[in-house]
Amino acid sequence: MNILKGLPVANAINEQIAQEMKDWKGASPHLAIIRVGEKQDDIAYERGAVKKMEKVGFACTTYVLPADVDNDTFLQKFDEINESRDIDGILLLRPLPRHLDEKAVESRIAPGKDLDGMSPINQAKVYAGDESGFAPCTAEAVIEMLDYADVDLKGKRAVVIGRSLVIGKPVAMLLLKKNATVTVCHTKTEDLPGICRNAQVLVAAAGAAKMVGADYVGRDAVVIDVGINVDEEGNLCGDVKLDEVAETAALATPVPGGVGSVTTSVLAKHLLRAAKMSGKC
Repeated sequence: MNILKGLPVANAINEQIAQEMKDWKGASPHLAIIRVGEKQDDIAYERGAVKKMEKVGFACTTYVLPADVDNDTFLQKFDEINESRDIDGILLLRPLPRHLDEKAVESRIAPGKDLDGMSPINQAKVYAGDESGFAPCTAEAVIEMLDYADVDLKGKRAVVIGRSLVIGKPVAMLLLKKNATVTVCHTKTEDLPGICRNAQVLVAAAGAAKMVGADYVGRDAVVIDVGINVDEEGNLCGDVKLDEVAETAALATPVPGGVGSVTTSVLAKHLLRAAKMSGKC
């Protein structure tokens, strides 16, 4: 089995961005990252996103609000950032604390600045196959990895484990756009291992540590692990038991070092597109 790591995929996207920026005339694309509270996973993702923007030469401003910020204050600050002509794209680190109205933000965010596909308008565009919208960065990172590995999806049987609006559903739509034949499953699907074994491309996005073992993977399947979990020993792991599926899979992604390391490059790619859409170039 070959291991498909995220770093070369991310580097290829970074190079593509560098090529597009050669003739850039205007101010650098500018990302706003909004974080509420001090959750360590949010801080880690923020740190990676800031580092990526610096690497490709984009501007990035981080706005940090306390975890107990009231809803009115939060929305007021969000509107201020959303309406700023200097900001080309917004990344809101989610989920928000429960006392904040996340649905209100989804409807308020300018679709052209919504780099992670949370707006209902962008969600509709993903479902309609409209490329002017933004898909969630992690879902698009899955497709970037398959494209980099030259996996021809046309007519292939693809199975997605997971039905969230962040990964499962949008990645299914992106696979359909590539002419794959897609089945969406979840943890309540009957005979889940049997359905997955029939897949030529398997995307594991259930958020269940090491759920996918050898009995889920058919001969020569491509396995993309989107899960980010912590195992019983406190180590970061995916949804897939990589050592078990190695016996049958042709290609698989690791965790860590797989899809997650491509996501911030997709974010930068989206920011560049948003800046172009705004006429900044």
